Amino acid sequence: MRRRARPLIAVAALAATVLLGGCGFGAGPGTQDASIEVTSNFGSKLIGSASEPHVSGSETVMSLLERHFKVSARYGGGFVQSIDGHTGSSNHVDWFYYVNGILAPKGAAATDINKGDHVWWDLHNWAATQSIPAVVGSYPEPFTNGIGGQEFPTLLECATNFQEACDTVGSALHKAGVKAGPQVLGTGSGSDSLAVVIGTWNELQGIIAAELIAGGPANSGVYAQFVGKRGQEIELDNPLGDVVKTLSGSVGMIAATDEAALGEPTWFVTGNDAAAVDNAAKHFDAETLHNHFAVVLQGNHVIPVPLTP
Repeated sequence: MRRRARPLIAVAALAATVLLGGCGFGAGPGTQDASIEVTSNFGSKLIGSASEPHVSGSETVMSLLERHFKVSARYGGGFVQSIDGHTGSSNHVDWFYYVNGILAPKGAAATDINKGDHVWWDLHNWAATQSIPAVVGSYPEPFTNGIGGQEFPTLLECATNFQEACDTVGSALHKAGVKAGPQVLGTGSGSDSLAVVIGTWNELQGIIAAELIAGGPANSGVYAQFVGKRGQEIELDNPLGDVVKTLSGSVGMIAATDEAALGEPTWFVTGNDAAAVDNAAKHFDAETLHNHFAVVLQGNHVIPVPLTP
């Protein structure tokens, strides 16, 4: 196995993700159609889920969690230690949460729930990276309800000769109530929109977000990367960031990543050849993506990454 080098990231970044800082309700307009899901091991095991048709008063991620699950904290209430008895450990295993598929920048009690928000808590190993900025497992979020209560336009950046795949993804978003405008790959989506980039990996390599994925999970939070001069193969990583499998042939991927300089998350519907891109587009749906951080596709075989025991 090959371990990828990773940059040092301040432990404060991890703390910011799960800090409690108080909890409870306050005055507010109320929360509608919110939901919460709790899993472990990168979404591979479901612990529980709940939905809120309506809650009077303001709601935070922490108050929603505490109302539906048994929660304990450590370090003077600074970190979520356990949810329904599932506990983090000193061996790089802790709780992280995502709102509409985006890693939250603030503590659970400081993050308000907005209408339609989907909150996802996952207990996983962060040895390879302390930051997985965006995941695909809350689809159709963030396209339907946005980020932090703000909706963003969705743009499809499509490589040349991939109109069919672009139409397939556009139709899937339309069924979810999202209007997505197509544009030519490389035009740039800007920092005030959500981008879905469609094309072979060889065509996408110049995109900044694609360069993050190429750098491995420490850079992008995506535990798979295309390798070779033209991206002919794809390496699959385990939670430690080790490359444990390499796939060749026609292989696709659906993944998302982000960094501050990019603005909003960039999603990828890609593959090592045209057939793989078309196949990935056909799997751009909630059933395929649910509770997965990213997926690799080989025919009808859906492979969640990282590869977990």
